[in-house]
Amino acid sequence: MNGDKRVIEELRESVCRLHAELVRYDLVAWTAGNISGRVPGADLFVIKPSGVSYDDLTPESIVVCDLSGDLVEGSLAPSSDTAAHAYVYRHMPEVNGVVHTHSTYASAWAARGEPIPCVLTAMADEFGGEIPVGPFALIGGDDIGRGIVETLTGHRSRAVLMRNHGVFTIGESPKAAVKAAVMCEDVARTVHVARQLGAPAPIAPDDVDSLYDRYQNVYGQRSHR
Repeated sequence: MNGDKRVIEELRESVCRLHAELVRYDLVAWTAGNISGRVPGADLFVIKPSGVSYDDLTPESIVVCDLSGDLVEGSLAPSSDTAAHAYVYRHMPEVNGVVHTHSTYASAWAARGEPIPCVLTAMADEFGGEIPVGPFALIGGDDIGRGIVETLTGHRSRAVLMRNHGVFTIGESPKAAVKAAVMCEDVARTVHVARQLGAPAPIAPDDVDSLYDRYQNVYGQRSHR
């Protein structure tokens, strides 16, 4: 197996720990959902094993796969979404983390096949516009990955609602992809509530651009990014 073993072990520990955030923010039920992270400097990634309880996850149970989605290290079968993650890593070299959830409100938009409109400054900040809908695709092959890449390539959103399925998010790190999944569910819920009260007011495109630029390039402690 190529790749620095110390780096891989640290990534397994980090990805294992990040799965607790999916539970903390109520983004997953039972064993559904997963997080993966690309191994720096190697054609490998680590991912949650299939069907394992979040309470039972350990760094050692996180498996290592190559970019074809084949198991390289680990005693458990990889997630059923492994081929989709592998496809994303092969075709989006800037992506180092992928997250999948069936979070309730965002998945409800996916069930309707409807993008989440950009009607909140938090959406403009994080996603730079609407959260788009990707095509319907069956689980197990790389069709889901193909849909993610086709939908998000050239799009500022780091989240996609795969039709009739759920949420996939990407990021420059696994933690960034988890943040996108948390924020996706948060805005999906808020916009749903807003629509119960009436028609949400859209934000002008120029203002969306301005908000996105400020959040991405000015907000926060820059030295820590």
